[in-house]
Parts: sequence; structure tokens; C-alpha cells
Amino acid sequence: MDADGGVCGRLPDSSFVELAVEVFAMLADATRVRLILALGEAGEMSVNHLAETVDKSPAAVSQHLAKLRLARILSARQEGQRVFYRLANEHVSRLVRDAIFQAEHSLDGEPRHHHPAAEQALSTNFEGSDA
Repeated sequence: MDADGGVCGRLPDSSFVELAVEVFAMLADATRVRLILALGEAGEMSVNHLAETVDKSPAAVSQHLAKLRLARILSARQEGQRVFYRLANEHVSRLVRDAIFQAEHSLDGEPRHHHPAAEQALSTNFEGSDA
């Protein structure tokens, strides 16, 4: 891959562009975005807890989690019969957060994330995500 040759992944002709598009395709689903937000806040959760959090069936959530895991966006560990999921790294959490910020800009008025109280809460909630 280009990463081994020292080629910058942020250039328009980089082979990483196609991989970035695949990441965006994985995020083009409201349930997956909600799962990422939940995991970004909680750190690690079981399938049943995630299903309850996003108000979907465990089977549906499991399908989404499998896709996110195959895309290396999530990682998992098994503890007996239960599987716990977590974000593989902080980058997807930042992508989702920035997409939500962009969505706030499409509304009338000043976005919530521009308010001083909101900025303090965001820095607390995403403290581990800004590394």
C-alpha cells in the first residue's frame, strides 16, 4: 500500500481516497451512527445494551455491528456468552461528531456546539476522542 511507501494519504490521487469513501458508506446509516455515538460515550457495550440504547432489535443491531467490525471501525471481545463492542480508534468518533456539527449548521440560528456551555460539555464527553 501507499502507506508503506511514505505517500501522503491526504492527496487527491491517494489510494486512501477509495478507502475513505468506504468509511463514509459505513456511516451512511442512522442506526450505525447511533451505535458509534453510544460506544463513543460508554466506551464498551454488549449487543443487548446497544440494542436497548438505539431502540432496535438485538438481531438488527448485531447485523450493523458485524458490518462495522468487518470495516475495522469496531473491535469486540467475548466474555462467556456475551460479546462486547468498542470503537477501534477515536477517528470514527470524530467523524461522526463533525458530521453532527455540520448538520447543526444547516439549521437556522447559531449551532448548539458554538454556545460556551455546549463547548464545555462536548470537551467533557469527547475528552478521550480528541487524542
